Amino acid sequence: MSANNCRAVKVIDVKPLGHSSPDEEIIELKLEYPGWDSGWRVGQFVMIRPVSWPLDLIWGRPFSICNADDTTLTILFQVVGRGTKRLAKLTTGDNVNIWGPLGSFFSKPKDRPVLMLAGGMGIAPFCGYVDSHDQPENLKLFFAHRPPLENYPYNSISEKIEVEDIRERKPEDILNIIARIDELVKEYAEKKGLIVACGPTPFLRTVRCASIKYGVEAELSLENRMACGVGACLGCVTKDSTGHHTQVCTTGPIFKATDISLED
Repeated sequence: MSANNCRAVKVIDVKPLGHSSPDEEIIELKLEYPGWDSGWRVGQFVMIRPVSWPLDLIWGRPFSICNADDTTLTILFQVVGRGTKRLAKLTTGDNVNIWGPLGSFFSKPKDRPVLMLAGGMGIAPFCGYVDSHDQPENLKLFFAHRPPLENYPYNSISEKIEVEDIRERKPEDILNIIARIDELVKEYAEKKGLIVACGPTPFLRTVRCASIKYGVEAELSLENRMACGVGACLGCVTKDSTGHHTQVCTTGPIFKATDISLED
C-alpha cells in the first residue's frame, strides 16, 4: 500500500440505525470520499483512526466498505468495544485518518445468478454489491440476524432485489438458518451460480460446508480482527486448506471456500 492511500477526511454524519439496545447498537458512519485514484471494489475494507484518539488507542479499526460514491464513503459498524464506542461519538466535521481500499474483492459475474449470504454485520458489503451490479435481477440476498431488520440497511437492498431473512431469537432458529442455507446453496449449485458470503465464522463455516457438499463456487469474506491492515502485525492470520497460516488483510479478506479451512 502506498503512502498516498492514507488520507485525512471529515465526518459527514453519524447515525444510529433502528432502536437498538446499548449492547447491539448499529451505526451508519458517513465520511468524505477519500478521492482514491483507482476507486474501490466491493468486498474491500478500510482502516479508520480518528485524529482525536489518544495513545491508549494506537491502532485503527477495520471496516468493510458498505458503499461509496463521488462524495461519500459509507461504513456500517456495531458498537462492541472501546474503539467502536468512541467512533459512535464522532460528530460532523471531526477529522479521521483512513487508509485503503485494502484487500481482495468479490466477483461480480454479469451472466450468472448470485446468492448473497449475510450474517449480522456481514450485510455491509452487499449494499455496494447491489448498487454496483449491472444485472441486479440476477441477485438474491439471504440475511440471518439477531437485532430487528430496521437496525440494518435491509430496506435499501430489498427495494432493488429479491430478499429473504430469518431472525435468530431462540436456539431452534439457528437450525432453521443452517437448513435454509443448505437448501439455497443446493439450489444455486443446480443453477451453476455463485455464492458470496460475509458474516461471523460459524456462519461462514456453514456456508463453506454446504458449498463444498454441493460443488458450487463460493467466496467468503472473513471478519478476523486486524490491527494494521497491511500485513505488518500478523494479528489476522487464518489457516488455508493446506493447514498453513495466511494473512487475511493481505491475501483476503475474500477467499474461495476451497482455499481456507475455518477450523476452530
